[in-house]
Amino acid sequence: MTDPRFYTNAGPFSLGEIAQLAKTKLSDDADPGKQIVDVAPLDRAGSDELSFLDNKDYVDVFANSAAGACIVHPEFAARAPRGMALLLTEKPYPAYAHAARAFHPPHRLEPGISPRADIDPEARLGPDCRVESGAVIGSRAEIGARAWIGTNAVIGPGVVMGDDCRVGTGAAIFNSLVGHRVAIYSGARIGQDGFGFAPDPAEHLKVPQLGRVIIGDDVEIGANSTVDRGSGPDTIIGERCMIDNLVQIAHNVQLGPGCVIVAQVGISGSTKIEDYVFIGGQAGLTGHLKIGAGARIAAQSGVMRDIAPGTIMGGSPAVPIRDWHRQNIRLARLAEKKEA
Repeated sequence: MTDPRFYTNAGPFSLGEIAQLAKTKLSDDADPGKQIVDVAPLDRAGSDELSFLDNKDYVDVFANSAAGACIVHPEFAARAPRGMALLLTEKPYPAYAHAARAFHPPHRLEPGISPRADIDPEARLGPDCRVESGAVIGSRAEIGARAWIGTNAVIGPGVVMGDDCRVGTGAAIFNSLVGHRVAIYSGARIGQDGFGFAPDPAEHLKVPQLGRVIIGDDVEIGANSTVDRGSGPDTIIGERCMIDNLVQIAHNVQLGPGCVIVAQVGISGSTKIEDYVFIGGQAGLTGHLKIGAGARIAAQSGVMRDIAPGTIMGGSPAVPIRDWHRQNIRLARLAEKKEA
């Protein structure tokens, strides 16, 4: 069960209600009236809690779980322990997300402006905003309705943000136009100077960074990530992109809609990433590349050339994923021969 010191529980819900919310089908032996009080992991869930199975590596844990109900793919239903109610679906994880959000909906903070916030008289805030102590909002900034600006966050002069945005503790946003329902987590830095200079033996001459950061609707940018503003063209983060913690996005980078960028990825300047690209943790991309729509890049890959749409790449330098696996197998065999 979740810790009530940190999380508010909107339950209980009946199994019938959960099945409808999660768009699942109850197993024939399940009681739709059974009350479920919370969600919990398979190995910790009790008889009045809901869990889920989405990874076949945890089938044995599922088979021995004490959970009262579980969201599961039909192919694993036969492994369920006796007495467990099943909510059957082809997509267990999204179904679990719907159920978990019902028990723990997004927390709505009470509107209010802290007397310790520093808001420029020329800034404009929409209705029902919450601005925490120590936050700074600069001249001519425009912030939409129901925004939450966390403690010590900084919204720079002229920044525009849409409705229902959340800016975490200590985050800083400058030179940016931000859409609706955008979440920027603690410590993120948006719209700083890009790494642009003209190299010269006598002096590395800084080039003015004169672009902006444009962020689409429904984007998340994780804690301590950085998105540099453009050098002239804009840096663009497409709608519905999910950016993890500790990601570096350089000046003039363009992300299409729905991209997923995992922790510690670095994307060099002027690289264009098309729609729904997934990039695994600690991957690095050089500048001025084009990554086609739907491409997948494995963790710790080093990408030094363009990637065609839908291609899966891995390794450093990155190659098609099957070639990378073949290289690893051959290296392992060579090492075995040497040891022999």
